[in-house]
Amino acid sequence: MTTVNETSSAGNILSNLSINKKEPETKSNELGQSAFLELMITQMNNQDPLSPQDNTEFIAQLAQFSSVEGLERLNTSFEDFSGNFMSNQALQASSLVGRSVTVPTDTTYLAEGGIISGSVNLPQTSPNTQVSIYDASGALVGQIPLGAREAGETVFRFDGQYMEVDGELTNWSAGEEPFAPGDYTFEVNATVDGKTESIATSLSANVNSVTLAEDGGIILNLAGVGAVNISDIKQFN
Repeated sequence: MTTVNETSSAGNILSNLSINKKEPETKSNELGQSAFLELMITQMNNQDPLSPQDNTEFIAQLAQFSSVEGLERLNTSFEDFSGNFMSNQALQASSLVGRSVTVPTDTTYLAEGGIISGSVNLPQTSPNTQVSIYDASGALVGQIPLGAREAGETVFRFDGQYMEVDGELTNWSAGEEPFAPGDYTFEVNATVDGKTESIATSLSANVNSVTLAEDGGIILNLAGVGAVNISDIKQFN
């Protein structure tokens, strides 16, 4: 697999790519065009003059060989196209390095001076919703009551000190000093049908590098999250 990181430039991306393609092995028993024509001419020269071979059989053999040869050329062209397509994908994906994306996860990295944005989708209106924040050691470092929330998506932003929910600043803060940079886990609990349930979260994360898999897939390596397939990205911020 090939990784494109923040220090890669657009000019040398393709030269650094290593798209693994298995070279076709040449088999000694394959019949080439020259050998086929030579064999057919020899067959014609040595046929029984009293019982010559039907011309239609020679034509059928030529047509069959031409079809096989055409398929081989098509396969070669498709392999070239596939390689170019994968290279273009990697080049386009490299532009995501340094950007923020939103992915289904409960843990992400808070950079110094950075902001974590997240969202939850409540299945129904909840009279009591709360966000709990844990540090990398698993210690609870903050609990933010969000009160009653309508069914649907609730969006929040956290800068390490203040929490903003659906565009409104809450009355909670981490104190005089913001949280130190590091990995943080966000747990959202809501009261649903009289019971407290944990709601799945989606959080923003920075793209540190891009990996091009051998099968042509694109993997984004996210800070605090790890490797995520590009198809699992919920939003490009």
